[in-house]
Amino acid sequence: MRALVVYCHPRPKSFTSAVRDVVLSKLETAGAEVRLCDLYARDFQPVLTADELEGYENTNTNQVPIQSDCDDLKWCDTLIFVYPTWWYGLPAMLKGWLDRVMVPGVAFIMPAAEGETIRPGLQHITRLGVFTTCGASWWLTRFVGAPGRRTLLRGVGLLCARKRRTAFAAHYLMDSAERPALSKHLDKVGRQMDKLLG
Repeated sequence: MRALVVYCHPRPKSFTSAVRDVVLSKLETAGAEVRLCDLYARDFQPVLTADELEGYENTNTNQVPIQSDCDDLKWCDTLIFVYPTWWYGLPAMLKGWLDRVMVPGVAFIMPAAEGETIRPGLQHITRLGVFTTCGASWWLTRFVGAPGRRTLLRGVGLLCARKRRTAFAAHYLMDSAERPALSKHLDKVGRQMDKLLG
């Protein structure tokens, strides 16, 4: 098993980092090879530049600015996202990673003829995990449509293997959560990881 964990949080001691640690511990116990992509620690630049957009469809050169990230995506068979939900969606840093790294020739294949749609490029990824925290309640997040969850589990998921295994865990009402609820959530993350890893 080759797992890429994409982690996004600006505070080193956040609760999200505890979620990340549970994910990494479960992967280690399972004997997985792991690559951790810590976007803030790397000072990842999330802005898709005009030059990158101009060359976006050129599969000979579009990976050059983000080669190591593309190599990680091609290498892994397990892709896991750990991040906080802000304004019901992905933090700008993580959305920017998707914008810049999920390029044609890596994440998907461009249409070959008029009227066709893109084809999946990540079919080697057979496990997809999403672990997040939300300040809002469950019902309010669902009312808004949970766009972060949909972007990753549905949008990215459609690019992965058809019979992929998935796991999801979100802690809601983070701003008023106390230790027992946080501990309970970490247990849930562990169970979801067990499900994901089989």
